[in-house]
Amino acid sequence: MGIKGKAASLLEEFKAFAFKGNIVDMAIGVIIGGAFGKIVTSFVNDIVMPSVTAIVAMCGGKDAGEGLKALSFTTAEGVTIPYGNFIGGVIDFLIVALVVFIVMKKFLGFMSNMRKKEEAPAAPPAPPEPSAEEKLLTEIRDLLKK
Repeated sequence: MGIKGKAASLLEEFKAFAFKGNIVDMAIGVIIGGAFGKIVTSFVNDIVMPSVTAIVAMCGGKDAGEGLKALSFTTAEGVTIPYGNFIGGVIDFLIVALVVFIVMKKFLGFMSNMRKKEEAPAAPPAPPEPSAEEKLLTEIRDLLKK
């Protein structure tokens, strides 16, 4: 097979892949995942971290009005290390990972159930009703036995 044949074959494979619907499903998943990531980031930055900051402030930490910057410390050289941003990133990751785990667990369970249903052997069909000739022959056989 020449280069043109290989290129045509590759193009045909790509068309089959791209227009199957899988690529569209994947694109929709990426878009929804990006939007979900923004929601989780907002939740962490606007709700979780200010709550953590307020708790730190109540326990004798810095001013709670500073937001994530309150969860930081300054070294002797004057360098500020905002570990609150790191904590926010870790919480953000854990929430997304938990949701993806739950969704995939449910999805894989659903797919497993679907496969089991497909693999389950169908009940054998009922034997066909005997024809009139077979019924007559059966009656004759029964009469001859008597």
